[in-house]
Amino acid sequence: MKYFSNIKSLLYGCLLLLACGASFVSCTDWLDKDPESIVAEDEAFKNYRNFQGYIEEIYNLIPDKEKVNYCTAWNFGDDAVHNPEGYAHMDHQVDLGNYRNWLNNNQCWLMGNNYNGRDQSLWRNSWYCIRKCNLGIQNIKSLVGTDEERDLLLGQMYFFRAWWHFEVMCYFGGMPYIDEAFEATQIPELPRLSFQECADRCAEDFERAYDLLPLDWDETLAGMQTSGSNDLRVDKFTALCYLGKCYLWAGSPLMKEMEKAKNGGAPQLLGASSNGKTYDYDAKYCAKAAEALGKALDMVNKGQVKYKLAEFKYSSIYDHERDENSDPDNFYSDVFYTVKQSWKMPGAKEAIMRGAYPGTNSANWNCAKLFGPKVAGLVDHDNIIHHPTANLIDQYGMANGQPIYLVRNGEYVLNPLSGWDPEHPYKDRDPRFYHDIVFDGFHYVLSTDALNESQKKLEYCDLYTGGAVRDIDHGSSTGYYIQKLVPHQCNQGDRWYEWDYAFQCYLPYMRLADVYLMYAEARAAIATGVSQLTERPSYCMSLSAVDAINALRDRVNSSDYPMEHVQPNLRDTREHFIDEVRRERAVELAFEGFRWCDLQRWLLLTEPPYTVKYSHEFERLETDAWFKDHDPKDARVGNFSKKELITRRFDSKHYWFPLPDKDIYLYEGFPQNPGW
Repeated sequence: MKYFSNIKSLLYGCLLLLACGASFVSCTDWLDKDPESIVAEDEAFKNYRNFQGYIEEIYNLIPDKEKVNYCTAWNFGDDAVHNPEGYAHMDHQVDLGNYRNWLNNNQCWLMGNNYNGRDQSLWRNSWYCIRKCNLGIQNIKSLVGTDEERDLLLGQMYFFRAWWHFEVMCYFGGMPYIDEAFEATQIPELPRLSFQECADRCAEDFERAYDLLPLDWDETLAGMQTSGSNDLRVDKFTALCYLGKCYLWAGSPLMKEMEKAKNGGAPQLLGASSNGKTYDYDAKYCAKAAEALGKALDMVNKGQVKYKLAEFKYSSIYDHERDENSDPDNFYSDVFYTVKQSWKMPGAKEAIMRGAYPGTNSANWNCAKLFGPKVAGLVDHDNIIHHPTANLIDQYGMANGQPIYLVRNGEYVLNPLSGWDPEHPYKDRDPRFYHDIVFDGFHYVLSTDALNESQKKLEYCDLYTGGAVRDIDHGSSTGYYIQKLVPHQCNQGDRWYEWDYAFQCYLPYMRLADVYLMYAEARAAIATGVSQLTERPSYCMSLSAVDAINALRDRVNSSDYPMEHVQPNLRDTREHFIDEVRRERAVELAFEGFRWCDLQRWLLLTEPPYTVKYSHEFERLETDAWFKDHDPKDARVGNFSKKELITRRFDSKHYWFPLPDKDIYLYEGFPQNPGW
């Protein structure tokens, strides 16, 4: 497959191909097409059906982070690690500080490759889709249709022009804002904007999209043509939520510091934990973020939109077995994957922003087999495994609403109010821990009939130090496995990754829980006193910053697994509450690909303890037989401790990924990121 060589050719190279369905060809497949198959401009833009088909390719080019290649990497923060066979992948290269590896690492969606018939590259697809948006906006006058149809088309193109710019900015910093379709004879020497300047342009387009798009496509005459199949289309609510996210990111500590460089000052990117910079937000942007996100949540609380928090109701939380009284269309695990639902797209009623439908059985050779032990071939395929760090495990607090550790003066200190007991480290934890994590004594294989004798010995996970599935090459180096995104039944005994189970997975780019978290952060960022943390503003009379976090706690609270609200000692200062919001983000959004961007924008990426990845080491004090009759969370252990695995040697340059060298030589006004 041939690819465009640089950003210039991507901006010029978008041909007008016509499609009228949800699937579309890769942005480079046109190179192999007969010239007669290329659809003329007057056909692509002449009516609503053709025009919408032109836009469908943009949805199809949103990278599927989990399925870029046969075993992908998307968690660059301190929350996950690969076993050694996966060290070539981008997450480990980030640990090494080798950010340049993104340019040729096709296991990562930043560059990606063509997989499942789709180009999975954020960098390439961004510039290509931005050009498509600009061509469409430029040609909207060619449309023969109604005002409603025109608004739907324009709303999507304004949204996506902003969305692709914003996604690139999160990893590479401010960019030129491309708002016209250049001719091949032009040299668009546009200045590279600061993050805040670029965010302002994105916000203008998100606001245009908000004004033009409907709340519900099915209630429009044009949308009725595809009624019941519009769930993946962007709408007014999506635009409003991204407007808020755009402003919050622009107001974050990193972006405020970077603005000093534009104004002749010297940004201070190191030492943010000790000098307080990590709490220094840009109040102007955060106020705009809080208002946009608050308006969105007010719409949710008034029942004006289709989006709802998914229900956390389980008859067996370890096995992700739903309670019989749970909403069949809005189950928490279904946000991330579906099983025996005819390959249904995950997301439930909580997902706000997703790409195109990934296709049937699309996860079988990559995501479905990357999270469990490969010891004795217990999980099929190669030996690459993603597993959680003990850092992330320590972020899951206690059922009493207290964190195990507090952040004080840039360090983690044990919280005396948590009640956490190192002899019973898994007892009385946040219910999400039991949903997300496989820990020692966990009943991993429920059906053992198909297992060989070596595999049957692994029915219950031995994750203590020296345990059978702690092998560094074929097991977990940290003492844990992830099952939030792929259930533990994806193994050779239960075989949920087989065709009959119709296992489907997809990570949303935004879901409703994130909106609650961003709203709480934005409100805390602009608070000048602790009383404002519990105030409910005029644009969201139902929620304060504290209420927003408590809403997520209420969602997981049950009689079997209680979860209490934010405790008084965690909101006695603005800074302490911000720490708790950040911990809540780490837990609620664990492994969904947001952690690196969060640590980055909070100026914590280079700061200890966030630069050290560690394991938990301990002795098992219960007998193997004990776990067959007892809940593993009640197990007693000995000599529980931490062990350093990886220390990241980061400096200021690691706050941004480097740009491709061939692109920075296009013209003088497109400089490389500092330090690269």
